[in-house]
Amino acid sequence: MANSPTAISVANTSAASDLIVAARTIELASAIVGKGIRTLAATGGPDKQQVLAYDLAHAGAAVETARSMLDYGGKGELEATLTCAFVADMAHDLGSRLIGREKLWGVDSSTLNETGDFVQKYLDPEFLASLAVKPGPRHLESDYEMVQDTFRSFANKVIAPHAEHVHRENLDVPEVIISGLAEIGAFGLSIPSEYGGFSEGGDGEYMASCIATEELSRASLGIGGSLITRPEILTRALVKGGTEAQKHEWLPKLSTAEVMVAVAVTEPDYGSDVASIKTTAVPAQQDGKDGYVINGVKTWCTFAARANVLMLLARTDPDRTKAHKGLSVLIVPKPLGDAHGFVFNQPAGGRMEGRPIDTIGYRGMHSYEIAIENWWVPADHLIGETSGLGKGFYFQMEGFENGRLQTAARAVGVMQAAYEAACDYAQNRKTFGKNIGEYQIIQAKLGRMAVVIQGARQFSYAVAKLMGKGEGAMEASMVKAYVCKAAEWVTREAMQIHGGYGYAEEYSVSRLYVDARVLSIFEGADETLCLKVIARRMVETATANSN
Repeated sequence: MANSPTAISVANTSAASDLIVAARTIELASAIVGKGIRTLAATGGPDKQQVLAYDLAHAGAAVETARSMLDYGGKGELEATLTCAFVADMAHDLGSRLIGREKLWGVDSSTLNETGDFVQKYLDPEFLASLAVKPGPRHLESDYEMVQDTFRSFANKVIAPHAEHVHRENLDVPEVIISGLAEIGAFGLSIPSEYGGFSEGGDGEYMASCIATEELSRASLGIGGSLITRPEILTRALVKGGTEAQKHEWLPKLSTAEVMVAVAVTEPDYGSDVASIKTTAVPAQQDGKDGYVINGVKTWCTFAARANVLMLLARTDPDRTKAHKGLSVLIVPKPLGDAHGFVFNQPAGGRMEGRPIDTIGYRGMHSYEIAIENWWVPADHLIGETSGLGKGFYFQMEGFENGRLQTAARAVGVMQAAYEAACDYAQNRKTFGKNIGEYQIIQAKLGRMAVVIQGARQFSYAVAKLMGKGEGAMEASMVKAYVCKAAEWVTREAMQIHGGYGYAEEYSVSRLYVDARVLSIFEGADETLCLKVIARRMVETATANSN
């Protein structure tokens, strides 16, 4: 994802000329992170130096977000201005992480001193205030603009009218939303065309999903942006490891929403530690047919009551020393259940009981703890059948990596909604004789929001293009780490701009705030993602390059 400073070509304007300094600042910041990673590797690695590893992961993610902005900055004066502002923000954050921990990082914080004038210029309150209502264009290609327009229209007309009521009353996703999304092709964006979907491969499917997810999440995270993620996780697992018969059986049904999916991976004792799960799937015949009997408990199964199937990760090899190599993925059919809890029984004695888990936000989808006893599924419901035994972890990760990108897109949508709500409120709320939007402190908050949101969005687009080339696994983790933390800040500031009304349920910003909080928890908790994935891979790369 590197961009050479000499490759930047824009009109010779003030911010445009500063892009060279911005690129230099990114390289200096990258060098600091690189030195910190080498120090981390030499002092015990992420497991021993966890705080250092966490800071380095987030710093590295911010650097790559800034790097992804350079191409955007070359498209015009406003774009260059937003890019420089983001780079300055990144450098300031890096400096804050460094102060007092220079020895721990093994670096000299003065390395960034040469960019001091640049950072000071683009962190100036008056400058940030000038960006309050200048979020910048997205620069989408015409095909993607059509995707954006289609999903924005649907979100505004169909999702938005239900969003507040569903959240306040803790209701289910309205069926009109599910059927409507199916009609506009939302569930088939990642399904290959030969199986009834709309994907032709390449970066198109990742970009389309990313854009659609942002627009749906802008209306509602709980009943919009999250609906297309679960079918996509199962889709990618099937495309990766399913038999042809399984692809022809399940993918067309996923595309039309005939089959809706809940993902059953997490267990009460094992969250991100997927390799240690206990749920078992043991070969067993029923009525003369080969199959598997499932026993175990899954938790945080979002959408499990409404789902027609569970995408369930289970241990098919009793040898627990094989860890993740003993896991397989099964498609587990189930009846539709009540959102407030369900119990299903099979004629042969199988039982499935779902207990709802009440949450402060992200409502509509509903999450459950599911106890499964002797639940039988046919053998052809194991993804890959016999050739898929022991490969479930890899099939699951195939979906989860893109799930991280989709989570980032969801975060961008939530941030965008919060920013728009804050702008609207600031322009209409008067205190001391004038609109609060005329005060510098409010304008500066809105300006930084605009900068952060555009940076998050452009990084999401860059990662989508990488994933379309079969790359970007590391960047997908980075974009989730950066963008989801940013969403917490943006929604918090949007609520603060609303003052007391921000804390009132009658304003949507309170929903956006509690929804944003879950983003750094699901699809890989932030700490685990930073330590076990980002920092670890950074150390591995640094070690390999030094040998």
